Amino acid sequence: MKLWLLRHGEAEPHAASDAQRRLTERGIREVRQSAEQLRGAGVQRVLVSPYRRAQETAQLVMQVTGLDCPLVTVDWLTPDTDPQRVINQLDDSAEIQLLVAHQPLLGELAGLLLHGHRGDPLPFRTAGLLALQGPAAMAGLMERCRD
Repeated sequence: MKLWLLRHGEAEPHAASDAQRRLTERGIREVRQSAEQLRGAGVQRVLVSPYRRAQETAQLVMQVTGLDCPLVTVDWLTPDTDPQRVINQLDDSAEIQLLVAHQPLLGELAGLLLHGHRGDPLPFRTAGLLALQGPAAMAGLMERCRD
């Protein structure tokens, strides 16, 4: 299994609620640049947070890469979700998946998948992209992709 993790691009600092914050112009540029790395990656499914900035990020990725795969909004990809819940929710029927979400969730999830514990989360800049691979999305069973 290959799992791509993408943090949303830079978002406006304020909105009616955190979930409604939109991407800034800089955020749009960041996402476009990161999306280029996904061109030809063979992504079979995109799972995205319901938050507006993540939705905008996922749509930009689809446009830039020309991905023709399901784009699924899931309520369990929010900033404060327990990373173990994400692992439990992942369906491994798609061999290559992209998750578009937030910090601290992505850092904690990556740390758990790589190290098997939550004590060493990874940093993610806005529009930061990381590819992990392994036999399954389970704590401690994945490693960073080298390709």
